[in-house]
Amino acid sequence: MRKLTTTSAELVAKARARIEEIETPDLIALVDDPDVVIVDIRDPRERQRMGFIPGAVHAPRGMLEFWVDPESPYFKPVFGEDKRFVLHCASGWRSALSAAALNDMGFACAHLREGFSTWKDHGGPVEFPA
Repeated sequence: MRKLTTTSAELVAKARARIEEIETPDLIALVDDPDVVIVDIRDPRERQRMGFIPGAVHAPRGMLEFWVDPESPYFKPVFGEDKRFVLHCASGWRSALSAAALNDMGFACAHLREGFSTWKDHGGPVEFPA
């Protein structure tokens, strides 16, 4: 088996050391803030199975860098708004890596430290697709 020079856990730890992390109760308090955009980077099947945060923008992880880049043909106008952006995935790993990548691009954003996995436990609102 091939030995890696950096594990995925190490990548996540390095990302977390240099990005803003938001705790679940703090993001729940911001759900209705019009100056905050919550960005769900999970796979559509995860959203179907687990539900989603009402009003969250869905931006699949594989397209995120392209959707935030105004020079990309895939740019989405929501990412051009002057707002605070908070990414989330299921457990906080993908969103940590994503936030680090976007910050490297010059796109300021934070991420939900524990991800959607603790959202319901903290009383966060959840919707399901129709």
